[in-house]
Amino acid sequence: MIMRIKVDDSKYIPEVKTEFSAGADLKVKIDGEMVVKPNQIVEIHTGVYLEIPKGYVGLLFIRSSFGKKGLMLKNSVGVIDSDYRGEVIAQVVNTSQENIILADGERFSQIVVVPCLSLKDSIEVVEELNETARGKGGFGSTGS
Repeated sequence: MIMRIKVDDSKYIPEVKTEFSAGADLKVKIDGEMVVKPNQIVEIHTGVYLEIPKGYVGLLFIRSSFGKKGLMLKNSVGVIDSDYRGEVIAQVVNTSQENIILADGERFSQIVVVPCLSLKDSIEVVEELNETARGKGGFGSTGS
């Protein structure tokens, strides 16, 4: 699988730091620094545009170093479809009680690209679902 990318500037090229990294780190694209206040929601531009191959999806996550500080994606995980060609932009929220400072070029999120089956024309509405051993058992129903 090859994922083609376009960047606003070479300093925003996503980084894969180690041989077994699951994702590529995306960077903050801003002029200077940005302060994200407690409970504030902001959009962070990355300067990155992706051409994800058909049959794959990009999943956007906050890097754990920022998660520890309290920065989270507003919708938990960003989904980037293979037919999207716009800039990757993340809506984040500061869940801590402290200001979080982001600087231009700083790695803040990561994209993981995984296979994805299309549901287009694959949904069948039925009256009943097939039975399973688990059935309707929900949270905690298979043990603790």
